[in-house]
Amino acid sequence: MLDNLNSRFELVTKTVIQTKKIYHNLTPPLLYEEVIRRGEALTAENGPLVVFTGKCTGRSPNDKFFVREPSSQDDVWWGKINKPIDPDKFEHLKSRILEYFSHKELFVQDCYGGADPAYRFPARIITDTAWESLFAYNMFIHADPVSPKDFSPEFTVMVASGFEAEPEIDGTRSDVVVAIHLGQKLALIAGTRYAGEIKKTVFTVLNYLFPLQGILPMHCAANIGASGDTALFFGLSGTGKTTLSADPKRRLIGDDEHGWSDSGIFNFEGGCYAKVIHLSAKDEPEIFTMTRRFGTILENVVIDFETRKIDLSDETITENTRASYLLSQLGNFEPTGMGQPPDNVIFLTADAFGILPPISRLSPEQAMYHFLSGYTAKVAGTEKGIKQPQATFSTCFGGPFMVHHPMVYARLLGEKIRKHQTQCWMINTGWTGGPYGTGQRMKISYTRAMIDALLSGALKDVPYDPDPVFGVMVPQSCPGVPAGVLKPRSTWPDLPTYDEQARTLAKMFNENFQQYSDAVPVEVLKAGPKQ
Repeated sequence: MLDNLNSRFELVTKTVIQTKKIYHNLTPPLLYEEVIRRGEALTAENGPLVVFTGKCTGRSPNDKFFVREPSSQDDVWWGKINKPIDPDKFEHLKSRILEYFSHKELFVQDCYGGADPAYRFPARIITDTAWESLFAYNMFIHADPVSPKDFSPEFTVMVASGFEAEPEIDGTRSDVVVAIHLGQKLALIAGTRYAGEIKKTVFTVLNYLFPLQGILPMHCAANIGASGDTALFFGLSGTGKTTLSADPKRRLIGDDEHGWSDSGIFNFEGGCYAKVIHLSAKDEPEIFTMTRRFGTILENVVIDFETRKIDLSDETITENTRASYLLSQLGNFEPTGMGQPPDNVIFLTADAFGILPPISRLSPEQAMYHFLSGYTAKVAGTEKGIKQPQATFSTCFGGPFMVHHPMVYARLLGEKIRKHQTQCWMINTGWTGGPYGTGQRMKISYTRAMIDALLSGALKDVPYDPDPVFGVMVPQSCPGVPAGVLKPRSTWPDLPTYDEQARTLAKMFNENFQQYSDAVPVEVLKAGPKQ
């Protein structure tokens, strides 16, 4: 495993890396030794590693670029999300990173994205730190041990976290850059120690490749019931995607990235990258346990330097604290990483305006509309300057990672839910009885009861009423949930204020959707809310 002799390493791109030493496919114990030897992290009580990522405690979406090149330029949805970089600038940046690598020890993980053997995507992750190599080991899928000479990657990601780009000569916006060359099958990540950029770069590449094969790539969690029924959970940060999919009564397929082929669902990853701020041992027992395990990486979690105890409630460094760990360490996971076509698709939203029903059933057209919208709301205090609830729309619940036009993904969703007769739902884990600051957050016990009911089929034959503004179908009753909670308007003490707030939120939806109005079918346009 320790290649002390090689000073050259050939990529799939035929680029040759000159370097001091290359460590190939080290396992977690060996990577731990390298991490400690190099002083890259602290060891916390019970064995996890704690790393601090410095200035970047989250992704840098404004620093991501695609090379505008002939093989892919006609398929990329260019704009604010997918920004172009000149091929010559990419080549110059690559040469500077290779020069930087020549003075470093490098770590290589040969791994796969995609649990389904029919669609398994081989990727090579090269990093300049041992802990990021452990991150790659945690997050991606590993086949039987292979020699680097036998592994044929379809894509290579070079991570130079200690290298800083120079905008004047590299064509970047800052000293951070994520540059993807789909033609060369190569991505460059530099200037950031936030490891989430690695996993999201691979996800972005799969978001480009899989739709060309008729596979829907999805930013969602998935689990499977005792009878083999599969459920998908879409949702932005803070909506409960990871928490609600980690159901002790169901096996977890994965918590973040999946593909939907004609034969079923498959996880892209072999690990989880869970947000752990204010994590509760009571409400999220399995995830909480992972923060106390050997092999787990904790990003920017506060640690006592004397006792090495961690504090998951401390936001001193960032609110975006993370844990990376292997799915196989969970007690209740699906070892194949696969499931049948989903019986239920659940869109999670945390509506801080207190307007959306806590549970509603969607038609295929409404599902496409809300999939394209990707709505949730930020609340006061989550970001600097936010004093009132703020609507957030992220295309397909993963806007920063969608390479094609959003309608490519929405059309695939519509085709698949019709073909497999999948039922779609929207669950509001946000506020009831008023907006944030006036109302109350929906009890997680109620949300779990609603999800249990829809998954069990208990809501199949109950009467439904259309929501007066959004048109979605709201059940009149749900086991384990007081009937009064199901109709949001009835929970507000001031009905005219509710009506005004509902019209305001509907207007936000419609204004956001104007960007798609020329591309979507008229029936999808009509599936939106009334103002």
